[in-house]
Amino acid sequence: MTPKELAIIAAKALDEKKGKEIAAIEIADLTTLADYFVIASGTSNTQINALCDAVEKAMKEQTEETLLRREGYRDGTWVLLDYGCICVHVFSQEAREFYGLERLWRDGRPLDLSSVLTAD
Repeated sequence: MTPKELAIIAAKALDEKKGKEIAAIEIADLTTLADYFVIASGTSNTQINALCDAVEKAMKEQTEETLLRREGYRDGTWVLLDYGCICVHVFSQEAREFYGLERLWRDGRPLDLSSVLTAD
């Protein structure tokens, strides 16, 4: 599977668990960290953990990608799921505004997810 397809699978999993403000940014031309960042917000620590669990389940069931690292799971304000070619960031709203990944990586190309996400 391509990194773009993996990013879409992650975005769908986040959407199915009612993640908020789901976005994906292609950063392959800007860094070697990953090809895509997928970013979402959760409304509580419990929902943030459920969103991460949903991504892990979808990636395990639909792809052959292995989770390389998970950071911040216990804190529940910013969880990072690193799959190598994609990194999934799930934030509380406050942490997302504070860290501003979309602002930091604004030179990346947004991935249009309108065809995969349900309208709020």
